[in-house]
Amino acid sequence: MPTPLRRRCLLQATGASLGALSLRGFAIDKPGAVHFTHGIASGDPLADRVILWTRVLPSSGNTEAVPCTWQVATDDSFETVIAGGEATARAERDYTVKVDAAGLAPGQSYCYRFIAHGVTSPIGCTRTLPVGAVSEFKMAVASCSNYPQGFFHAYRDIAESEVDVVLHLGDYLYEYHLGRYSNPVAENQFGRKVEPEHEILVLEDYRMRHGLYRTDPDLLAAHAAHPWVTVWDDHELANNTWQTGAENHNEGEGDFFQRIQAARQAYHEWMPIRTGLEGDQGVIYRAFQIGDLADLIMLDTRLAGRDEQLDYGKGIERAGSVEAFLKNDLYNPERQMLGKEQEAWLQQALQSSKARGATWQVLGQQVLMGKLNIPVIPPEEVAKLELSEFARPRFEQAQQMAPYGLPSNLDAWDGYPAARERLFAMLSAHATNPISLAGDTHNAWAFSLTNAQGEAVGVEWGTPGVSSPGLESYVPLPPGQMQALLKGASPELVACDTSQRGWTQVTLTPESATVQWRFVSSVVEPTYQVSAGEPLVAERDTRRLT
Repeated sequence: MPTPLRRRCLLQATGASLGALSLRGFAIDKPGAVHFTHGIASGDPLADRVILWTRVLPSSGNTEAVPCTWQVATDDSFETVIAGGEATARAERDYTVKVDAAGLAPGQSYCYRFIAHGVTSPIGCTRTLPVGAVSEFKMAVASCSNYPQGFFHAYRDIAESEVDVVLHLGDYLYEYHLGRYSNPVAENQFGRKVEPEHEILVLEDYRMRHGLYRTDPDLLAAHAAHPWVTVWDDHELANNTWQTGAENHNEGEGDFFQRIQAARQAYHEWMPIRTGLEGDQGVIYRAFQIGDLADLIMLDTRLAGRDEQLDYGKGIERAGSVEAFLKNDLYNPERQMLGKEQEAWLQQALQSSKARGATWQVLGQQVLMGKLNIPVIPPEEVAKLELSEFARPRFEQAQQMAPYGLPSNLDAWDGYPAARERLFAMLSAHATNPISLAGDTHNAWAFSLTNAQGEAVGVEWGTPGVSSPGLESYVPLPPGQMQALLKGASPELVACDTSQRGWTQVTLTPESATVQWRFVSSVVEPTYQVSAGEPLVAERDTRRLT
């Protein structure tokens, strides 16, 4: 249950969201000099500072800049303000405000707010990172929140949980047009329709889609309750992005690099992320020290250095055979996932973590690192399946590849095995107790990672999606049967749940890392219950799940 202070923050955030629901079109039709339209947020905490965020609009028809002040206090009465300053909301940044609130004490909880023209924003709760000896640190891990697929109940559960920080591993929003990749019940019965209605392509589109998501009361509550650390995946940009293109971008949609620049700008405007020096919006890989307990190392496996994804059908046809495809394409030693610059940065970050004696090295990144092979589904079971028009050709291709023991998802690290082996070599040499946290798939996964020689490297947990549909929507087998098939095809896979949405709680101590998946009963019903999975534990110095 939330503390009394956090409970008051949640009540304020929910109340503010009710006003934001009428502001999806970004037009102000209420009296008043200024309006805080999309709540508050904090992020990228360090031991002495944290990013604070809000959005404040001038009155209708006014495009002037809005001066405001910000305050950080030890309680929500703001009798003891320990940090504050001035900032300005300007049209060129979509009237978002982002400040780096410094001068804070390590490992402390704070309240914060903004004031403009006598109007006060909702109050948020945040927390700095600890220093020195740390006995416990809790993280909420989330990804894949699709507004027209259903309610964001997982965010409400996160808001009401006692965690130190929220990690969002990407797909915070989706770029699709109205009616695509949506749930008809959520979209039509409950009005969860995207704005703008077309696929988002330019800066104003991306800004409006961010704004739509930030009208959701559960998301607003989670932002108000905790500091966040975020990275983008593909849908903040375009589906299956790589360094120079994307599956969901074609010539009729304009210049790809202009689109990516627009998406990155909106992301940095709307998210409580510490933008790089001189406004660099391209580099989002960064690291955080959690006392002597851990280093949190956030990676960009999507845009910074990734080569284009492979495709079995096109690749094998071009190569002439499966064997040639595997040799020349899939196992090509030159294929990049992180890119050489990020790989060098990561090695240095791991070396620094080990040198300073941190117990855990936690990699927050977008896609699964564990080896997940295509299971062979018995013909009698295939005959029973009712596959959608979208799923059938993909399923049939997968079953053609299954007898070869090939990976199921070439967009994940499985599609970049040489790059993964380079990463595993770094983890073996320069990390003490490595953990990978992943999003992207909408399903829950747990792996004991091994390198090509079968040596233990570390552990990985993949978080279920907040609302995006999982494997059960494509291959409708009973969950227990699907789990057995997947584990039978993938020796590294320890546990999985491919049928429920939710989030992941990670608890670090000097002796162990423990994960518990938290599942919501439905994303298409306004009411829900929460259930918790069995705890999954990695003991210190074992590099595997017990």
